Amino acid sequence: MNKFSPSMVLGALAVAGMLSSAPAQAQDPIRIGGIYLMSGSAATYGEFAKQGATLAIDEVNAKGGVLGRQLHLQLEDGQGKAATAIQLARKMVYQDKVDFMMGLDSSGVAQGLVPVLPELGKPFIITHAATPDATGKLCNKYTFRDSVNVAQMMAGGAEIAAKTDAIKWTTIGPDYAFGHQSWEYFSDNLKAHNPKVVLMSDQLAFPRFGAEDYTPFINSVMQSKPDGVLISLWGGDLVNFVRQANERGFFKQGYKVFMNVGAATEVLTALGDQMPAGVWLGTRYWYASWDNPMNKHFVEAYKKAYNHPPSYNAEGAYTAIYAFKAGIEKAGSVDSEKFINALSGLTIQAPTGNLTFRKGDHQALIGPTWGLTSAMNTEDKIRSLTQIHNFDGAKVTPPVDPACKL
Repeated sequence: MNKFSPSMVLGALAVAGMLSSAPAQAQDPIRIGGIYLMSGSAATYGEFAKQGATLAIDEVNAKGGVLGRQLHLQLEDGQGKAATAIQLARKMVYQDKVDFMMGLDSSGVAQGLVPVLPELGKPFIITHAATPDATGKLCNKYTFRDSVNVAQMMAGGAEIAAKTDAIKWTTIGPDYAFGHQSWEYFSDNLKAHNPKVVLMSDQLAFPRFGAEDYTPFINSVMQSKPDGVLISLWGGDLVNFVRQANERGFFKQGYKVFMNVGAATEVLTALGDQMPAGVWLGTRYWYASWDNPMNKHFVEAYKKAYNHPPSYNAEGAYTAIYAFKAGIEKAGSVDSEKFINALSGLTIQAPTGNLTFRKGDHQALIGPTWGLTSAMNTEDKIRSLTQIHNFDGAKVTPPVDPACKL
């Protein structure tokens, strides 16, 4: 009979314990925390993001996960408030032990949360909030964005607007960063294309976000008799505006109308044929304008799962999950520093084609889509778009902000 010393027995037990716990540890999920608008007039945006992210996670997990681990998504309602989003992000990191974060529907919320991310030490992919500040003057190495920002969106829209015969321009937009920055970038780009345009600075309309009555603002703009109008209202606000503007005959005045994010499918679905034909709509992703295998798969799978076409927020969330996957696999780890180094400068596949996270600021080099509303799409029950312009991200993205130091 072999003799074993107590130390040998204890050593064997320790090794056995490590071996038995290794599979359990390897199976711990990779935790992703999402902060979106899940309540209020813009709750559909959070729901679409949930659907897009869930679809991607189900696809990844069905194929074995990432590094042999399943992905787990934890969603929280940011309520469109920066203080709430900051509180939730801290809870996710310190209490729920998430590995990564994603989300944000509001530019104002992004401006509040982004400066806090270095304290939390976890990578965050913005999938919706469009303020250039998040990957500009407020940038940090933890913040990435896979969606179109205001500067990119307005560069495309202004290029089209400059080719119309509209000279006098005004705007109606929400009274916070997104509305004001949309007008600022649109104006600068429009002037660069056509120095003869007149920006009606005294006749601008900035109702508060969530306003219910837009009649005074509609009347004010109509009384100023512009040639062109940029509308950067979004979500439920845009739906309410269009309905009230129809009642006032706003769209029958001959204005060149450009709706910054009017081609969000949740807006088009809510409005149906109330969205007028002959207006220019912008979007960060248009499901029918990208001819590549990943987009074909995404649209088909999304429609099968949810019975409606995907919005840009769904696509942004879907793409973020695949960006996490690509970054983790390249890093070979969920370690924050290794992941950041891996994703910075990386090109991944997205429904919009190749998507690169620029090294200098972590902004995706991605362009907007603009199109002119036409007949109703009877299958999807929304307005179709004609004269579609898919802008090249490399051409509409401004240089890295000098204030951005990663």
